[in-house]
Amino acid sequence: MVLDTLARPRIAPAAIALVGLGALATAFTAEYAFGLQPCVLCVYQRVPYAVALGLGLLGLVILRPAILQPLLVLAAGLAFLAGAGIAGFHVGVEQHWWAGTPSCATPGFDTNLSLKDLQRQLDEAASFAACDEVPWSLFGISMAGYNLLASLILAAVFLLTAAKLRSPKAA
Repeated sequence: MVLDTLARPRIAPAAIALVGLGALATAFTAEYAFGLQPCVLCVYQRVPYAVALGLGLLGLVILRPAILQPLLVLAAGLAFLAGAGIAGFHVGVEQHWWAGTPSCATPGFDTNLSLKDLQRQLDEAASFAACDEVPWSLFGISMAGYNLLASLILAAVFLLTAAKLRSPKAA
């Protein structure tokens, strides 16, 4: 079973680090290789994966994995749960169920600016991605939707793994 494998020393931290690295690599590839400009909520969704990557790497270098590994795996599970919350919020914004954050709104233009400042505003607006627009989807599910599903699964797997690591049988 997956949880039995993850409960072995250093396996869970390695898996967490690989998941974090893979998710961040996917996000940056979509942005830089395929030109999908991220909105602010897309960028926020990267943070839990960066935290998980750091926790996974920390779990790989600690000297006494039996003591700290359950806490690190629990923290990673909670990070993935937070990521699911951010992704769920983003899906709601995409579906127009609620409004996004103030930074999701299209920037306004001040016409009382110098030509140079107005050009700077136009350049910033050209790179702006609205949070309520879906730039890419597969089978009708946006990247935020897939991230919601993945984050929920990862949270469940690593929270259950943390519980298994803390149980007396795992020791």
